[in-house]
Amino acid sequence: MAKTGTVDGGGDPVAAKVVELKRELQRLVKAIAIDDCDDVNLESLDRAHQILSFLKEFKIKRSLSLKLHESVVAAVPEEFRCPLSKELMRDPVIVATGQTYDRPFIQKWLKAGNRTCPLTQQVLSHTILTPNHLIREVILQWCKKNGIQLPDPVQYSEDEGLTEADRDRFTSLLKKMSSTMSDQKEAARELRQLTKRIPSFRALFGESPDAIPQLLLPLSKSKSPDTALQEDIITTLLNISIHDNNKKLVAEIPVVIPVLTDSLQSGTIQTRSNAAAALFTLSALDSNKALIGKSGALKHLIELLDEGHTLAMKDAASAIFNLCILHENKARAVRDGAVRVLLKKIKGRTLVDELLAILAMLSNNQKAVEEMGEMEAVSCLLSIARETSCARNKENCIAVLYTICFSDRTKWREMREEESKHGTISHIAQNGTSRAKRKASGILERLNRAINITHTA
Repeated sequence: MAKTGTVDGGGDPVAAKVVELKRELQRLVKAIAIDDCDDVNLESLDRAHQILSFLKEFKIKRSLSLKLHESVVAAVPEEFRCPLSKELMRDPVIVATGQTYDRPFIQKWLKAGNRTCPLTQQVLSHTILTPNHLIREVILQWCKKNGIQLPDPVQYSEDEGLTEADRDRFTSLLKKMSSTMSDQKEAARELRQLTKRIPSFRALFGESPDAIPQLLLPLSKSKSPDTALQEDIITTLLNISIHDNNKKLVAEIPVVIPVLTDSLQSGTIQTRSNAAAALFTLSALDSNKALIGKSGALKHLIELLDEGHTLAMKDAASAIFNLCILHENKARAVRDGAVRVLLKKIKGRTLVDELLAILAMLSNNQKAVEEMGEMEAVSCLLSIARETSCARNKENCIAVLYTICFSDRTKWREMREEESKHGTISHIAQNGTSRAKRKASGILERLNRAINITHTA
């Protein structure tokens, strides 16, 4: 990785040119090596010499650039450094806990399967990354003052420059998606690998309006596609959706969301899980939340969560949480049976952190609150609030309890008994998060008022 502050970042066209030239040099050297001594192509030798001269000059300039910036980089303010990379942040983003990280490094952390904040170790209620425009602006001002140029954050990634040969290969693979079954399977498998390994290939799909429909052609034309082919195509679609610039484009192509919704219901469990993950990453945009909500996908995400496949539950839960940030999707989720499934899993102590966060989000829906009361949510939530050491879980439990109890007076007795026996609510009122303290104090005030009224009567 380039040192912080140098000008050879992922968005520098000179660096992209260097990558392309190195690839060309590899091909030339290979061709020269296999030619007979008498048949060596002189033009190839000249071209190889030109490339080597350019690379040598680039290396010298880069070395000088590093030395010029070395003293400045050492003085980077601590608050401008990413807690993960310890380097100057180029694309600062905020996670659910409010901490700021450089986008590529927190993305790598999340892609590795982590669902906690690296600094606080709190479980993330969601994995949406929100740009920290304020910090980026301050960093840019500091860089300008110190003569450091940062690459464009959209371009700053692991991308390597694509050659014309790469683009031709991309076009050829897409054409195969309308060919024979064996061609389709071979192309889909390769596209899956390319979009996984090379971010530039994800960006290519955003450059052509026909690329994604071509990719999905085998699925949109068949009601019972080959399962291996389906898995490769859906996984490729997930890889494409990870690219921020693709999210709006992908979701607004008419065939995409129906194909993902169908894939939640059939195919391998990996296919179904990746379809949920694709809906999750697409739902980072509010406009996409609305499109996905109207499609009926929530019902099938809830069914996938209910089935209980370990591989798929977390992706389904993440997608449901993201979608329910939009108010109208909360009503859809409740209508589609979310409360029953959430409480069933929570009572079984499955994905408690994630599902409690969704339940708390739904607790401002009156129908959801009524269902929680009918399904004996109070005793379940009280036991979790008493047992868990996680402050966020306590907060979500008490927030839901607050809503239920202020909506249904018959639940006050159960709350009084809990408080008398364990002092759970008082403990949260004294030691919880600021929100948990407010909610717990509100419950205690109501409990005391009810006791006073009873004594007076």
